[in-house]
Amino acid sequence: MCGKIRSGNRERTMTWQVVFFFISFLCEPIYGQLQYSIYEELKQGSVVGSIAKDLALDIKELSIQKFHIVSHAKKQYFNVNLENGDLYVTDRIDREIICGIQQSCFLNLEAVVENTLNLYTVEVEIQDINDNPPRFSKNTFDIGISESAVPGARFALGNAQDPDLGTNSVQSYKLSVNEYFTLGEKTSRDGSKYPELVLEKPLDREKQSFYEVILTAFDGGKPIKTGTALIKIAVHDINDNYPVFSQDTYRISLNENEPKGFLVLHLNATDEDEGSNAQITYSFIHIPENARQTFSIVPQNGDIKINGELDYEVTESYEMTVEAKDGGGLVAHCKVLIQINDINDNAPEIKITSFKTAIPEDSSPGTVIALIKIHDLDSGENGEVVCQISEILPFQLISSSRSYFKLVTTTTMDREIVSDYNITVKAADKGSPQLSTNKTIRLKISDVNDNPPVFEKTSFIAYVPENNPPGTSIYSVHASDLDLNKNAQIIYSILINNVEDVQLSSYVSINSVTGVVYAQSSFDYEQLREFQIQVMAKDSGSPPLSTNVTVKICIIDKNDNAPKILYPSADTESTALFEFIPRSSEKGFLVTKIIAVDADSGHNAWLSYHLLHVPEPSFFIVGQHTGEIRMARTFQDTDTLRQRVTIMVKDNGYPSLSATVTLNLVVAENFQQVLPELSNQPSDSDTQSNVTIYLVVSIALISLFFILTVMVTVISKCRKSNTPIAFGTISKDFYPQVALRYPYQFSDGTLPLPYSYDVCVALDSSENEFAYLKPTQNVPVDSLIDTDDTAIGNDYLKDTLPSASLAQVRCIS
Repeated sequence: MCGKIRSGNRERTMTWQVVFFFISFLCEPIYGQLQYSIYEELKQGSVVGSIAKDLALDIKELSIQKFHIVSHAKKQYFNVNLENGDLYVTDRIDREIICGIQQSCFLNLEAVVENTLNLYTVEVEIQDINDNPPRFSKNTFDIGISESAVPGARFALGNAQDPDLGTNSVQSYKLSVNEYFTLGEKTSRDGSKYPELVLEKPLDREKQSFYEVILTAFDGGKPIKTGTALIKIAVHDINDNYPVFSQDTYRISLNENEPKGFLVLHLNATDEDEGSNAQITYSFIHIPENARQTFSIVPQNGDIKINGELDYEVTESYEMTVEAKDGGGLVAHCKVLIQINDINDNAPEIKITSFKTAIPEDSSPGTVIALIKIHDLDSGENGEVVCQISEILPFQLISSSRSYFKLVTTTTMDREIVSDYNITVKAADKGSPQLSTNKTIRLKISDVNDNPPVFEKTSFIAYVPENNPPGTSIYSVHASDLDLNKNAQIIYSILINNVEDVQLSSYVSINSVTGVVYAQSSFDYEQLREFQIQVMAKDSGSPPLSTNVTVKICIIDKNDNAPKILYPSADTESTALFEFIPRSSEKGFLVTKIIAVDADSGHNAWLSYHLLHVPEPSFFIVGQHTGEIRMARTFQDTDTLRQRVTIMVKDNGYPSLSATVTLNLVVAENFQQVLPELSNQPSDSDTQSNVTIYLVVSIALISLFFILTVMVTVISKCRKSNTPIAFGTISKDFYPQVALRYPYQFSDGTLPLPYSYDVCVALDSSENEFAYLKPTQNVPVDSLIDTDDTAIGNDYLKDTLPSASLAQVRCIS
């Protein structure tokens, strides 16, 4: 494909070839090679070619894909127009400066599509144009010719140099018209042409001792460029021998690290003349500017030394011409070629062309973190670079081209283990000694919500004293989250549930931020001893993660319930309580037993029994822990038959709570002795006394029929009863309450438990006593609360008495 670029009236032909190599595998970047050919000295902004079109890239996407040109040269000679995709010139291109005397001149570029990681190698060939005229090493050449010179004698002149190539370099010379001299030409072994002055006529110093002619050099460019030098010819006396070098061309090889002052070459030209005609001085007559700053020559002895720094990466070779001139003005020339050897004096360069400062911790293996370019200015093995990560990290470098590497992850990340990485990339060449460069990349791992909240314990137990004020904080739960920011912000809540058909929210609440659990109401240990709640800790991530924990709330008992006396059931305001004691009872006799309970628990429910109001001297003692009332001594004839005893039941709480009961104890040998005591009880009113009389008479009649019926039954069954009489309680509305107890015949003196007895008695004192006793086992404590159990005796009485008589009989336990 060919194109033309016009500049003014001058038309330059530009030929460029495009070669693409595509290598694609899965998601790997694509690399290719592109080549252009242009002339030097193009104007800035001149278009080299449509690189986007040649690379088949979408021009509209160039800016988005971060398409740019990377140059290996020290100057950026080219750039790309992102609007139309043209590659254009940005700086002056001088082939002679860039490549010197090299025949081929190339500039290597890299076209990088950063977002898709596509890399293309671009090679631009710089072609020579005739932009340099021939130049002589001197504007004036001084030549001395002996007058003895014969026609045909040749005198070497300084040749002109043209840095252009081919036909653009020096092609011919021309001498101004004169009658004594013509122009000749000498070709050296390497093909270089040197002009020579040819003597046409003998010289006569006495006639003319000085001549001036103009030497003109022509190149072959279009248009032709010329360079001139003035030749001053002095006619001398005879000096017929020229200095002679041992070689026409000297080739020297130097390492680029040679120090200043190092002797490169010692030139020695010989002259067979004597005296001043044999005294030779040395000088550079043609030397590039960079070589003039790097090398020097000692005029007296021809030593060429280094007076600057050698750098293979700047200049690989030098070419210079040395002139040896004797005292008679005769000169000789030789060429010195110096080749610079590369040494490993440049460490590799590491350039980060694309970099992600942070990646999420859930990034998949193979995630690209950075695109790294490695470059070494040295050549050969000195420029071959090995790139690696200096530490054992979850990353690796993947070579994507000759000088590019991708830094990718090898495993999944976990920010909670490592939150950031310092990745040190080490590039080392293969030279000797080996040189290396390190570059550290700091990569942060950003958080994702991958950790649920975690409680300090798998379950919690909170102890709350009962009767707490509503709103009291009773416990605090705490959960932690390894994530960051919102992913670690925890909100606490109670999962809705019911406790005994009561919504949990009426019992407790929780602070959603602090996790403090508050009591919504006052707890009562006797109603609710413990319950469980489910607390959920949920973070604020997306999606949110949560964890539940069980909190068991135990109510601690307080001493807020006084003891309750179950037996005897005492209501001292309306009823007197009596216990019958046989007069023959001895010391230690079990009179009765106080049964009490406490709704509290633990120490608060430990009960102790104490006598409060007792006659003096005391007839009774009470068991502090059993509640059993026993005879303290045997009754005497002079002792009062009626005793009043007050018992206090006290719990073990703090402060201690208590309850009291008063017992009226009657001492008698039989029931008839007890009745007068009962009759002496004060009545509430006259009406009640009359009713009592009628009731007693009715009960007496009923008792008579009852006794007769029982006697018939007993006789019929040949059964004799010796059981003592037990006196039951009278209805509290009409009769005084009497509780009679008699020890069981096999008892050791304490109330037989778990045995109790149901006793039915007649209340008429004029009738004989009869008792029906029924043993009952395993009486639960709850049955002691209600002592008015009539169902036991009724089943039996229904068989023996008329239904009308049942109203006059009462059964007690």
